[in-house]
Amino acid sequence: MVSLSLGPNELSLAPVHRLIKKAGAARASEEAAEALRQILEELGLAIAREAYSLAQYAGRRTVRREDIERAARTLLRGYYSSR
Repeated sequence: MVSLSLGPNELSLAPVHRLIKKAGAARASEEAAEALRQILEELGLAIAREAYSLAQYAGRRTVRREDIERAARTLLRGYYSSR
């Protein structure tokens, strides 16, 4: 995945640890949580950028829920097609 250089972390590690535990892991290392945090931040930023682009195309300055959902479906085709 291409690094988008977010600067300071937007997501804290505690919720990332909880996500890993919700997936069934009994424990998660700090390195695992940090890796997932970085991936989630990069993916979130990519989705937000695509959603912003969709809003601009529609002549809006406000990103709406449907922009986020459409951007996620576009960028995560494999995930949404398997659900």
